[in-house]
Amino acid sequence: MSMEEVLPVLVVLAKCVFAVAFVMQIVPLLIWAERKGSAYIQDRPGPNRAHILGIRAGGHVHSLTDVVKLIMKEDIVPGHVNWFYWFIAPVVAMTIALSTFVVVPFGDYLTIMGHKIDLRVSEIDGGLLYVLAMTSLGVYGIMLAGWASNNKFSLLGGLRSSAQMVSYELAMGLSAAVIFLMAGSVSLRDIVDAQIVGWAPNGTFLNWNVFSVPGAIAFVLFWTAAFAETNRTPFDLPEGEAELVAGYHTEYSSLRFALFFMAEYANMIVAAAVTTTLFFGGFSTGLPFVDGAFLREHADLVLAVIGLGAVPPLLAFSAIAWKRRNRDFYKALSADDIRHREPRFFAALWGGLAVVHLGLGVAGLAGIPTSVLGVELGGDLVALAVHMTAFSLKVLFGCWFFIWVRWTIVRFRYDQLMNLGWKRMLPLALANLFLAALWIIVKETMLA
Repeated sequence: MSMEEVLPVLVVLAKCVFAVAFVMQIVPLLIWAERKGSAYIQDRPGPNRAHILGIRAGGHVHSLTDVVKLIMKEDIVPGHVNWFYWFIAPVVAMTIALSTFVVVPFGDYLTIMGHKIDLRVSEIDGGLLYVLAMTSLGVYGIMLAGWASNNKFSLLGGLRSSAQMVSYELAMGLSAAVIFLMAGSVSLRDIVDAQIVGWAPNGTFLNWNVFSVPGAIAFVLFWTAAFAETNRTPFDLPEGEAELVAGYHTEYSSLRFALFFMAEYANMIVAAAVTTTLFFGGFSTGLPFVDGAFLREHADLVLAVIGLGAVPPLLAFSAIAWKRRNRDFYKALSADDIRHREPRFFAALWGGLAVVHLGLGVAGLAGIPTSVLGVELGGDLVALAVHMTAFSLKVLFGCWFFIWVRWTIVRFRYDQLMNLGWKRMLPLALANLFLAALWIIVKETMLA
């Protein structure tokens, strides 16, 4: 087979691997952020003891020990469960969580050997319809776990999850319909493009849907429903430990419990990614006139700004802040303690990154032509790097908001949960849908 025939297959495989890797590499980061964030909110240090050869990495090693612990724990299979459905339930939950991300665009395009590659795993025109369908299916993993466990607490957790999904899926779908109307399309790519071009200069954050009146209301409703869809506090009633022990995963242990645990964080990442795409411009930077065309045309300037501008000072500031913040800790250690290696390790790491970025800046100023696999470094790769950075930062902020709310707001009662979904959010979502239609009519009349 020729390279022309093999390339499409390799591209699809690479994008599938990227989709899984993007979600799964953020999961351990969120576990660490959950612990450190809750510690910060509760005014305590959080995880900072475990280390590998003296490298504590600010508590990241604790996430690694969690993985080892869950792998090494005994996998207990209760004798009273319906084994087949009980076994596949966590697999269903994790698979659907990872599959939902495949339609989210994380960049505009990449040109490889003359082929224009769309930067999303699956080029489905009705991308958001697919997202809504997959989030609806996500509850089946929890329902199967609750029913197959043959445990009254688990069954109640599964029933709560199904009722919660039905109640909040309506408000979420109607909020998404507002974005359909505003963009004139159900394609996530078209929705992002509509937020790049608008009444403000191209690429400006004022074009984002969240900065319109119907879009702002839809965002609040959609984001609230996302908390319910992901079973996060204050909507974590399917696993409310105060009354249901652990809810739907009471009978699970070891890696099967870990799959449910990771599926919750994967759903958080997907929810943040979809919300970013619908309301916050997706992969766009939000800077005036800085769209994909600008990044490709002025790639040398962008490399120079990145390499010679902000990055090295930020790295230097981080190194100084780290040393000052931990000065008393390192002074208290004995001279032969291996944890003295930590500041030297990070100094070398950040210094190496600074050298790399400086090299990019010099290459940008010198206009050195570079290519990797037929992709011009001065064009597509610069645009991809900037878009991926903007997209990732927005997603991470959304994930941090999930964590922040969990450790700030108490869990709702079940009747409060239902009342909010049916008596408050659903009527408001319907009214906002009519408001969006009126908004579009008025705008088109004024433009005409």
